[in-house]
Amino acid sequence: MISVHLHGQRFQVRAAAVILHAGHLLVHRAPGDAYWALPGGRVEVGEQASATIVREMKEELGEDVECGELLHIAENFFDLGGQRNHEIGFYFRVSLAETSGCLDKARIYPGIESHLELEFRWFPVAELASINLRPTFLPASLAADPPVFSHAVQREYP
Repeated sequence: MISVHLHGQRFQVRAAAVILHAGHLLVHRAPGDAYWALPGGRVEVGEQASATIVREMKEELGEDVECGELLHIAENFFDLGGQRNHEIGFYFRVSLAETSGCLDKARIYPGIESHLELEFRWFPVAELASINLRPTFLPASLAADPPVFSHAVQREYP
């Protein structure tokens, strides 16, 4: 995976899935997290970011997905667990199969991230501003119908 420690910060390249279905967005969080995020993961050396999405969704949720167009590129600067992070993120439109077992908006779906049990959940796009979704540019950008390509710089520290 592309994740290195330089000058007291972690630098990483991440690919994330924007899964929209029937006016809802699929997000996930790890146990104890106060925020929600888009599913995805770190890009492996030599791996296309779109292939990362397909791999991560199979690993984390057991789902085969179709990775579509790139919606956002984001430069994220944030603290996580006392560690400063600089992340380059590629955000792709992603579709679940119509036969997916994860389309019921009322359910919470378990997922796996190495040793963590993830919680996947659907939220109405119209209510994204009321949840703690990271990075914070997402609720406004996903409210556009249809979503449009953007480059975002999200800085939580100077």
